[in-house]
Parts: sequence; C-alpha cells; structure tokens
Amino acid sequence: MAATAEVSAPEPHIPVLLRPLLAEVAPISGRWLDGTFGAGGYSRALLEEGADEVIAVDRDPYVFEIAAEWAEVYGDRLKLVEGTFDKLDQYASEKLDGVVLDLGVSSMQLDQPDRGFSFMADGPLNMRMGNTGLTAADAVNGLSEAALADILFHFGEERASRRIAREIVKVRTDAPITTTLQLAEIIARCLPKPKPGQSHSATRSFQALRIYVNGEYEQLAAGLEAAERALKPGGKLAVVTFHSIEDRMVKRFIQIRSGQGGQGSRHAPATEQMAPRWRVKSRRAIGPDDRELAENPRSRSAKLRVATRSCAEAGPVDRAALGMPMLPGSERSR
Repeated sequence: MAATAEVSAPEPHIPVLLRPLLAEVAPISGRWLDGTFGAGGYSRALLEEGADEVIAVDRDPYVFEIAAEWAEVYGDRLKLVEGTFDKLDQYASEKLDGVVLDLGVSSMQLDQPDRGFSFMADGPLNMRMGNTGLTAADAVNGLSEAALADILFHFGEERASRRIAREIVKVRTDAPITTTLQLAEIIARCLPKPKPGQSHSATRSFQALRIYVNGEYEQLAAGLEAAERALKPGGKLAVVTFHSIEDRMVKRFIQIRSGQGGQGSRHAPATEQMAPRWRVKSRRAIGPDDRELAENPRSRSAKLRVATRSCAEAGPVDRAALGMPMLPGSERSR
C-alpha cells in the first residue's frame, strides 16, 4: 500500500477501516465510485492508490464546498456529483471497477450541531443528510403516537419505544419539540439512567429518527442493487457499516447473490437458485484493529464487507430476504 494515502493533506475526519479496505480491493485501477463522499477520505485514498477516476457522490451539498479547497489538485480524475448512492449506476457512463460505501451519518455531520444529528450539543431537530424533505422535527411533531413507536422500535430496536412515543406526544401537546437536547431529555426521562460505559439513553431513538428521515434502509437495498448493475465483471464492492441491521442487510445481500443463501428460516426466507452475481473471499466481516481503535474510537462498531462482481446478469433483490426493517401501515415504510 502506498504511503501517500496516509500522509497527504490532513483529514478533518478519519476514514474508518481505510487500511483494510485498500488492502482488500488492491490492486486499484480504473474507474471507481465513492457513494458516500463525506470528507473525501476514501476518494482521495483511491486516487492516491492508483484509480484513474473517482466519481464522488453525496446528498449533502456542504461536503462539496469543503472539497473545493483540495479537489482541484486531482483535476478531471475526481468528479463530484450531488446525489444519492441508490442511483449510483446513473452517474457513470461506463461500467465501474469498484464501488465504496461508508454507511450512516458522518463524523463531520455529527460534529455540526446545526445539522441536528447529535444529542451531545443543542441544535435544531433536523437530521437530514441533504437539504430537502422531511425533518426529524416534522416526524416528532406530526406523526401519530403509534407511528413514532413503530419507527423507534423497528429502526432503532428501542424496547421502550411505546413509552417514549407516549411521552413525546404528551410534551408536544403544549408546544412543538424543536431541538436535539429537548428531545434527548424527553427520551432520558423514559429510561433508566445509563451505567458507566453504556450508551446515552437517546442513542437508539436518534438513530431510528435519522434512518427514517433519510430513508436509509431502502436506500441501502437499492444502492446494493445499483452497484450490482454498475460494476463490471471483476469489479469490487466494499461496504462499511456501523450497526447490526445495516451489516445484516449487506451480509445477506452478498450471501444470497453469491449463491450462499442457504435453505432459509423464518427469519431469512430461502432464496431461489441463481447464477452467482458475486464472489467472496471470506464470510467474516473485517473490524478495526488495535491501532485503528486507538486512532479513532468511533470505529469500534464498524464492519467491512467486500465482494467481487461476476459476469452473471444483475437483478432485483427481495427486501424481506435481506432482513430489512419495514414499518407497519402506510405512513412511511421506505
């Protein structure tokens, strides 16, 4: 691995699992797409390691304002695209040699209180990764108690979802809930005080609302399908996840599409036999080593999965087979 990926201009945020990712997809050449550009760490490393071109996609226009300070160094080799990675196959004129996805909210977004992702500092209850669409405040103040409870339970695995939803509806009756700390305090009142070393009481609920607002699970499923369409035979897909549901969806996608889906169970239905669309070296995900944990504690829950595209024809995938959470009813299940 060339050292330039690590010693070029300082990064405002550290790309998670960068070293193992570069090692797993080496040698790097041709045309790549970074579907979650963020601070640009993966894109820059791919270019430094030998990619001829990187198409850098993000739904957040702010990241491109920051990138303007350094992007021109790469000239035509770096193409910046404001968009979402579920449409990644529409951003390349030719088949790709690789696709990289770093899922979830970025450190850069978490560290900006005005984006409303974090309960560590007060800010507007926004949580949008872009500038359009429903906000977390719209959801918290506009959805029914049952709908809020379903979001917290299915998207955040919050067992106290009904209690929290009931308290939210009670509070908003007097005045709208508009800030992150206000919501975090409401959630904390509904749960036991965390023990030392445990996550903040609002962690699961904030995750659930963020996923709902940004349609993250459906975008992941559609993005995996788009990568299958976009990659040439031998092309590499590398996905970094940060929580169990995302990792489960990526793992099952790769298993099913590589012919390793098994006989199924009540949790994961059996899948039809098909020509393998992917090849995998290992079924095990790659996590951070001790060095990375010391450098970046936020990497502790990260997992990397890599697969290589075959020549079999691409096609749709059943969301239920991926274990993708779906909301009951029709208020918003995507």
